[in-house]
Amino acid sequence: MTMTKRALVRRPGPRLAEGLLTHLERVPVDVDLARRQWEGYVAALAAEGWETVEVPPADDCPDAVFVEDTVVMYGDLAVITRPGADERKPETAATEATLRDLGYRIARIEAPGTLDGGDVLKHVTPEGGTVWVGLGGRTNAAGLDKLAAHLAPLGARTVGVPVSLVLHLKSAVTALPDGTVLGYPPLVDDPAGWPEFLAVPEEPGAHVVVLDPSTVLMSTSAPATRALLEDRGLRVVAVDISEYEKLEGCVTCLSVRLRD
Repeated sequence: MTMTKRALVRRPGPRLAEGLLTHLERVPVDVDLARRQWEGYVAALAAEGWETVEVPPADDCPDAVFVEDTVVMYGDLAVITRPGADERKPETAATEATLRDLGYRIARIEAPGTLDGGDVLKHVTPEGGTVWVGLGGRTNAAGLDKLAAHLAPLGARTVGVPVSLVLHLKSAVTALPDGTVLGYPPLVDDPAGWPEFLAVPEEPGAHVVVLDPSTVLMSTSAPATRALLEDRGLRVVAVDISEYEKLEGCVTCLSVRLRD
C-alpha cells in the first residue's frame, strides 16, 4: 500500500444542529453555513496537497461530520473506535468499510471499552511514538488498554491523561510539528504534565492540524494564537468553522489524516 497525503472527511448531515453537547449551552447552528464551511475546510486541505476521501454520510447521526472520533490511525493500522455516546456508535461502520477498501489493516475497540478518536493525541518520530489518551469523558480505561494493546506491536507508548474540563483531550490540547503541546490553560487539567507545553491566549488556538513539518491548519477564531505560531516560524492556514465550534467541534474533529 502506497502511503500518500490523504485525509478522511464526512459531509455534515441535515440534523447537524442536534449534535450532542457536554460543556456548552446550545445556540442556533446555521446548517447551510456549516455546509459551506465544510467545503472551505476540504478545499483548504486540497490546496495543501491533501487528497480527501469521503466516508459515506450518516444523515441520521447528527455528529457524524466529526469523523475523527470514529477511528485512530497508526501507520497502516486503523483502530475502529467504540464511541462513548451510544448515539454515535453507528457512525463507525462506514469508516471501517472505507478504510478496509483503501487497504488498511483493521482492529477494533471492544466492549466494555469506549474510546473516541478525539481523545487520542499522537506524536510520532523515527525513534518511536507517544500516544496520549484522555480519560474522564467518553473514553474509559478499558478503551485505553485495548488501544495500547493494538499499538504496542507498532512501537507506540500509550499514556493516559485526565480530561474533565472539555469534551475530548484534543478539545484541550494538540501538538505542533515539533511535538510542542498547545493548550489554553483554563481548559487543561494539568499543563505541567506535558513535557513541552505552550500556553495560547485563545481557546480555539489550542487546536491545530499538522499539514506538513512547517504548516498547520487552525480556526480563524484565534488570530492572536495565529500570530504567536507565525512568530515561531510556522505557516498557518486558517479556516472559518464557527458553526462547528458551537457544537464543541474544532479543526481536528473534521478529518482523519492517513499518513502517520
